[in-house]
Amino acid sequence: MYTKQSLSILEKALDKLSEGFADLPPFAIDFPVGTEEIILEVARKMQDNFPYHHPLYAGQMLKPPHEVARLAYMLAMWINPNNHALDGGRASSAMEKEAVAEIALMFGWKEYLGHLASSGTFANLEAIWVAGQIHPKKKIVASELAHYTHERISQVLGLKFQKIGCNKLGEMDLKKLESQLSKGTVGTVVVTMGTTGIGSVDPLPQIIELQKRYDFRIHLDAAYGGYFRLANTLPEATKNKYSLMEHADSIVVDPHKHGLQPYGCGCILFKNPEVGRFYKHDSPYTYFSSTELHLGEISLECSRAGAAAVGLWATQRLFPLVKNGLFSTRIDRSHIAARKLYEKIVGDKNFIALQPPEIDIVIWAKKERSISEINKATHLIFEKAPLKNLHLALFNYPVRLLGSHWRNIEKNETHVACLRSCLLKPEHDDWVDEIWNVVVECAREISL
Repeated sequence: MYTKQSLSILEKALDKLSEGFADLPPFAIDFPVGTEEIILEVARKMQDNFPYHHPLYAGQMLKPPHEVARLAYMLAMWINPNNHALDGGRASSAMEKEAVAEIALMFGWKEYLGHLASSGTFANLEAIWVAGQIHPKKKIVASELAHYTHERISQVLGLKFQKIGCNKLGEMDLKKLESQLSKGTVGTVVVTMGTTGIGSVDPLPQIIELQKRYDFRIHLDAAYGGYFRLANTLPEATKNKYSLMEHADSIVVDPHKHGLQPYGCGCILFKNPEVGRFYKHDSPYTYFSSTELHLGEISLECSRAGAAAVGLWATQRLFPLVKNGLFSTRIDRSHIAARKLYEKIVGDKNFIALQPPEIDIVIWAKKERSISEINKATHLIFEKAPLKNLHLALFNYPVRLLGSHWRNIEKNETHVACLRSCLLKPEHDDWVDEIWNVVVECAREISL
């Protein structure tokens, strides 16, 4: 599962780190008796988890951090920097600025305002907060398949929110969107670049055209799918959507998903640096150590883990955010794995898929005569699969959005329960056959 080689690297790095503080007088550090026993007990308790690190975990969007991120994060924890003010994290703040600049450049921005956040949720909150400052009396709109956090955030901020219906590709319906825009009440359109449910990507090119006729901001929620900007294997229509991301007003991406980081690492970017005026505030005891920008001056959060920035910086040194590089190859393999699984599904008359994967999420079900029978079969397979070490997820999809290839199935319920796989790990590319064999075996058993 994990190699001792990484621990030897960490030991060498700790020795190197201590050299920077060699002039300090020594002092005693308390190491209580019983520490080892407690940590071993923690290890035992942590066994009560699904095997998120293994390719047979093909359910939720849980991706283990890369070893370089884990090591850099652990090393930074010996200092435990706080990336609020520079006197709490000089080195890690500089590393955050460098890492965020590389992310901004990935989206085509050389000028921007941005920083890391503790999550995609908080990064999206900052984007919606700024949107509310610019259009205080106008609505935030997002597709019905957008992440639920946008509605909750709008409620927290006291902003009006409205869902826009989707078409049968799971994209925001452009006619329904324009109907709302024409009323002049919409201030920001949240465009989802990879929904967390089915992986659909909203029609950004057409929404950009609508922005030329109506006054609204475009916020890209690319928390999950943003890194697919670097992918080479996507369908042409999807590539085109990602190629236009620089036209947005703000972008959120989560390095703690496809960016190979531990949890606690989101990123918010604004195209116009002048939005920094909304953050303007003073602190009587934190911003005195330097005339340089303190990251707390452009963030709603105060204390933030500097270790998250260190892990991200180190990872991007090993995996530069460029097309045709080591990192983009990993992203491609996730999409290739999803395509392979999709082809297995459509090639088997006993199964039915929702639609071809735009990124790396696959939705499917065992084919039955009615939606109610599909729902029953889905839950049975979901329950049987872990007994064979395969872990899937579930997704309830509105029946009214199903494509024409579902036409002959009796629509006797409003939602269909589907199996869902987020194939985030590049190793999934090598495990599709094994995953599919287990699915077929489970389906065969419930048909007996």
